[in-house]
Amino acid sequence: MSLELLGLQNHLRDEGLLGQNAVKYGGPDEILFCSSGPYSHLAQFSILCGPPKWRVKIVQPKDIVIPNSHSPLNGEIQVNPNKKKFTAIVEEWKHGCWYHSTSIFAQSIDEMLNKLRTLTPDALFENQPDSSLPQRPFWAGALSYDMVQWTQPIYLQHPPDEEELLTVLWLIEKMIVQDRKTETMTVHSLIDDSWSAQILDYVNKNHPLPELEEPVFTQDSSSMTDTQHERIIDDIRESIRSGQMYQVNVGRWWDGELNEHPRRIFQRLTISNPAPFSAYIEAPDLNISIVCSSPESLLKCDEENVFTSPIKGTRPRGTTDAEELLLRNEMVEDEKERSEHRMLVDLMRNDIAHVSKVGSIAIKRFDVEAYAQVQHLVSHLSGKFEDKMNGIDAIQNVFPGGSITGCPRTVVCAAIDEVEKRPRSFWTGSLGWIDVHSGSCALNIMIRTLIAKKTRYGWSGSIAAGGGITIGSIPRAEVNEAKWKAAALRRACGWIENNDSALPTRKLTNHPLEIEEAPITSAHGSVQFVHESIPTINGILLIDNLDSFTLNIAHAVAGLGHDVSILKARDYLSGKPWNADSAAKLVNRLKPSHVILGPGPGKPEDSPLTLAIAKASLQSLIPQPVMGICLGHQAIGLAAGMTVARSVHGPVHGVPRSCLHSDSGVFSGIRSPSMFTRYNSLSVSNVKDTGIFDITYEESTNEIMALEHKSLPICGVQFHPESVGSKDGLKLLDNFLQFEADA
Repeated sequence: MSLELLGLQNHLRDEGLLGQNAVKYGGPDEILFCSSGPYSHLAQFSILCGPPKWRVKIVQPKDIVIPNSHSPLNGEIQVNPNKKKFTAIVEEWKHGCWYHSTSIFAQSIDEMLNKLRTLTPDALFENQPDSSLPQRPFWAGALSYDMVQWTQPIYLQHPPDEEELLTVLWLIEKMIVQDRKTETMTVHSLIDDSWSAQILDYVNKNHPLPELEEPVFTQDSSSMTDTQHERIIDDIRESIRSGQMYQVNVGRWWDGELNEHPRRIFQRLTISNPAPFSAYIEAPDLNISIVCSSPESLLKCDEENVFTSPIKGTRPRGTTDAEELLLRNEMVEDEKERSEHRMLVDLMRNDIAHVSKVGSIAIKRFDVEAYAQVQHLVSHLSGKFEDKMNGIDAIQNVFPGGSITGCPRTVVCAAIDEVEKRPRSFWTGSLGWIDVHSGSCALNIMIRTLIAKKTRYGWSGSIAAGGGITIGSIPRAEVNEAKWKAAALRRACGWIENNDSALPTRKLTNHPLEIEEAPITSAHGSVQFVHESIPTINGILLIDNLDSFTLNIAHAVAGLGHDVSILKARDYLSGKPWNADSAAKLVNRLKPSHVILGPGPGKPEDSPLTLAIAKASLQSLIPQPVMGICLGHQAIGLAAGMTVARSVHGPVHGVPRSCLHSDSGVFSGIRSPSMFTRYNSLSVSNVKDTGIFDITYEESTNEIMALEHKSLPICGVQFHPESVGSKDGLKLLDNFLQFEADA
């Protein structure tokens, strides 16, 4: 059991081998990765780190840019990819204190981690651990969610205070590993480490954890009332209706005093709420401790592969097996839960596509994972690293996790800042370890997390919980879900009395489900991002409109054997006064074989280049075949004089819908009707159609799902052919790529 490792941690603290009395071996800071609960494919190893001698911390820079007040919920997006550098302060433990050694200046997380290589020993541990664990000295610690300032092209309207801690990492040169399958412990370090030699006398011996008393009840306070929480959810749903986003994960905070050391709260949580990605860290001189009882992994990387396990879809545990089965089946069959999960899977496929070889991304498992008080839908994705890419690149492109932000990523991160109106700090950040030489790493997502800070009066704490808000969300139900997600931590802190909760607590279990696989490709074209100044390109031009599925489209097309160049239109080009002539000049200079107008948030007018290319194509100023996907499809309709407005039947996001078609053009060889996954709130109406298009409709609603020009190589699809759930999407894309340029 994990309690054995906690007992050993306590004993080593008493023996002067950890904590405040271990200063001759390293700093008093403590780092524990505790994979609690029964052994499983998730809970395999726990790591207790030895006293560190080196530390890196990042604090909020001074004079950070704060944008003018704006509302991302209402489509007001201020994109700025040019980031102010942050400073990573490197400290060495000597003479009983942390001393400033040097500083690292960086504009991104991956740049900072790569620069740490020169400070990190490359020698392997003398006693080699399991291959899934660090093989040499590694950096361990926590990245706060607010590092989003350097992973997304936005500035926060509500940034952390100057000097607020954003990241803390320690160089770990010695560790104790508990194998959860055998419950045995081993010690790993570099040669001739005096601390490790002494530790051998204590591992694999009985060190019982002292009995934990019930916490003293203390009242906490919430960042919002239930009514305010419901109003925010309603505001988000209205933004979804207007096409600005698909899903937003919004959090609610509870703050209060702590009547005991956070370490005791962590020990209590390990018993009452075991989770495979739990962790405890403490930095006494920084007056911070993080207590994490997370069920969710962000990334696991070895030298060749990247793995991620997105969680979305929630139900409480049942009091009996029969009740639990009923709740589990209800979640699996619920359209809202499945669409939300499908959306997240598509998002994470896109994120790891930044670092993965074309055709290598796959969904390995799809399960219901049941934890102490909740059960979730969980998919396990993997990809094979592109040449010269590794886990450090993956962290930069995946952080913060999609399950705790939403989609499209950039827009929803700005919206979260707007509605929560406070920094998230370490909640929904990531905690874990990184080998900066190989890129191997394992990072969780810090949900179910207590951020404890020490003041002159004692410890105080903050807890947050939330959920993904979609068009199908019921405000009262979402409020209740946030409350019971926070309940285990609030109870462990003494902020809720035990008899106040009716949630059952049960043993951890796992229930496999049938995998909904994405389209599989076999060819290996290339994918690259390009700037408008590039003279020409080879292959396909894909216009990115700030969407979170663009790379899924690129990988699908590249998997059909085509080279793809992605132009980030809304990062760099949205401020230009594009028209049909200037767009045609750009495309004719680049000389692509085909043009794909990608999806994105908002309406076509919010993506001027996409709309201008659609107009130029319809005016025969561009000879290349043009396809619009979602927003790109709407741009083609709008350019042709059709109407784009809110869908009469409401938004549909992450749901496969049946389409009736003529089995010709882009639908050639595809049986009608066929299922394609929709992500749209707006749709095209043929009110002003002049008869230039063949039109495809959804079977049940008669909404326009596709347009194909009767004489020009132009088409548009409202759905996402690259999504999981679009079984014939790859065939449809291949049909478009067979279109020839207009003579």
